[in-house]
Amino acid sequence: LQIIVTILNENDNNPEFQKTNFTEVVPEDTKVNSTIIAREELSASDADLDIIYYELTTTVPATDGYFAIKGVNNPEIYLQKALDYEKFKWTTLILYARDRPVSSTEPTNTASATINIIIEQADTKPPWFLPCTFVNEERSICISSLYTGRVNMSEMATEALILEPGPIYAIDPDYTINERITYSIVSGNTDNVFSMDVDTGNLTMNKPATSPDSYLLQVMATQVNNIQKYSIASVEIKVINKSNYAPYFESRIYNGTVFVKQAPGSFVFQAEHPSSPLRITAVDDDFPDV
Repeated sequence: LQIIVTILNENDNNPEFQKTNFTEVVPEDTKVNSTIIAREELSASDADLDIIYYELTTTVPATDGYFAIKGVNNPEIYLQKALDYEKFKWTTLILYARDRPVSSTEPTNTASATINIIIEQADTKPPWFLPCTFVNEERSICISSLYTGRVNMSEMATEALILEPGPIYAIDPDYTINERITYSIVSGNTDNVFSMDVDTGNLTMNKPATSPDSYLLQVMATQVNNIQKYSIASVEIKVINKSNYAPYFESRIYNGTVFVKQAPGSFVFQAEHPSSPLRITAVDDDFPDV
């Protein structure tokens, strides 16, 4: 009597990952569709020789949609949407491996692997002149204000010019990189009256200003590591006549006369000369002929 026994493979083994915990550093400027972790590193095995079905989920709110797998049977993780370091700096993904489809009603064995993604800030933004005002909700674009200052006609200042709303200063908004910035004047410096310190941005004078016309300088802040990362700001320098004296009133006391029930807008007359309107005058010795 010959008895043939057939062993039926029971689904009694869980899928297994070679590694169940991953940490990947992903640069912010990684191109969309780039592979983050290869299929070979993430593929699970099953002692029952079942087909493995994969699913990727995100555990950190507001970070879903950025990473995905190539397919239900291909666990390769790729970048699905452009990253922004200002929006989030890390996330955690959970990769599930099942020996039955998600929709299956049969008993299913499952394994999981944790993928920690750390976003690395990239050098994506040009310098910002400060102070500046954000013009978008993402706070990725900041527009600087006009710098203003003044100099005296025919006089050369020996110190750095004082400007409003503050000194010329720019930063690298990619703050984890914080690249060194240099400064220069690119236009508006008629007769080469002004100089700019390449490292500090301080504005000084080479010679006196001899024209009453204002100067509208265009200054540039440039990243040392990449001259294509630059910003332009405007500096208005007004040329004024120097004032040595403060204005003063010709008299310390003025006496006037008004009539009862006088209409609004009526003249106030001099107390000493009731027929002459009261005039309050001031003079400035810097302008003796005025």
